[in-house]
Amino acid sequence: MARYYLALGWQVSGSDLIESEITRAIKKLGADVYIGTASLADRKPELVVYSEAVSPNNPERIESGKLGIPAHTYAQSLGELTKRYETIAIAGAHGKSTTTAMIGLIMQRAGLDPTVIVGTKVKEFGDSNFRRGQSQYLVIEACEYAKSFLNYWPKTAVVTNIEVDHLECYDTLDNLVQTFGEFVGHLPENGLLIANGDDPGVKKMLSGAVFRAELRLFSAGQPESGKIRGLLKIPGEHNVANALAALAVARHLQIDDEITFDALSQYQGAWRRFEQHEINFEGRNLTLVIDYGHHPTQIKLTLEGARQKWPDKSITCVFQPHQALRTRLLFDDFVKVLQNVPIDRVLITDIYQVAGRENEAISKNVSAKSLVAAIGSSSVEYVPYGSILDKLHQYAASTDVLMIMGAGNIYDIALQLKPGV
Repeated sequence: MARYYLALGWQVSGSDLIESEITRAIKKLGADVYIGTASLADRKPELVVYSEAVSPNNPERIESGKLGIPAHTYAQSLGELTKRYETIAIAGAHGKSTTTAMIGLIMQRAGLDPTVIVGTKVKEFGDSNFRRGQSQYLVIEACEYAKSFLNYWPKTAVVTNIEVDHLECYDTLDNLVQTFGEFVGHLPENGLLIANGDDPGVKKMLSGAVFRAELRLFSAGQPESGKIRGLLKIPGEHNVANALAALAVARHLQIDDEITFDALSQYQGAWRRFEQHEINFEGRNLTLVIDYGHHPTQIKLTLEGARQKWPDKSITCVFQPHQALRTRLLFDDFVKVLQNVPIDRVLITDIYQVAGRENEAISKNVSAKSLVAAIGSSSVEYVPYGSILDKLHQYAASTDVLMIMGAGNIYDIALQLKPGV
């Protein structure tokens, strides 16, 4: 949103707890960026936009209330934009960022000049998560966390899959499915719902949801699947499904298949989505893969994709669980997935604690050590965060592909292995 408003010529300022490459990039674009908090009274903004992860106790949120400044969540702010554009919104438990990027790139290649807002940086957008277009089209990633996507009013919606997650918000899978049903209910009568016909969660939603839009399903059984599987640079059947969703949108927009397939074949992948680099480590040339995956299914699909891509290479993965509460709620799923890894070894490091989103009563006694103990596999071991690099040095001689996986500060390890990524 900061990039969007800057592109319109607005004066933008903001704050974050720590400096990062994201804050530095926003500052470079002309925003005033504060690390920590800063007085709103000095800046006198017309609007405050905050992340759903920022608690009501945040000093700037409190000050905005005292000063009477309108304050919107990110989703509310983006929701207002969806009403002004012909919006294509991509929702689902997994694959949102990749599918959003694919659709944006196909539309760009076809000359439709969309505005695109995606949840990660895209190489083809100049390593940005935002592309400003001049047409009526807006392509957005629609996240289900805290029911954010209920703020959006798209003309076209894509649902890639529905699987249990964010139980701290939904409590049960049924509640999550019902909320997805509410989301697709936002589609107008002349709208379109594109959904994964192979996914059990999507099937469950479609059996109970009430919506007015036309429904089109995509499936791995389509004849185009084989062609897409052969042309994608990024591995895994989940990415074939993402590309099939993008193809369905492109055909709805009457984009020629030749343009679509060419755009998909050129897609390089998004930041921290099976992002590949070549590094020299301990005198050996290794492939470094950086991936954001932190849900059991994401881990399973990503590791299977790695083995599919490198069937004869030795693969080591360092995984950092994300949020103690999530680890507790999905504990059995993590155990099931990590007991049967298709790669040589997984090193699990300390859980990344997410400020403002933990519940000590539920997540008490859960740790990376307890997870590794429950897994009970010789291919999985616990490594303290501070010892990761030492352990990787030990395994350097027997590793061809090194994967760094997780959504937290595990990325700092990747930066030490490949500065500037």
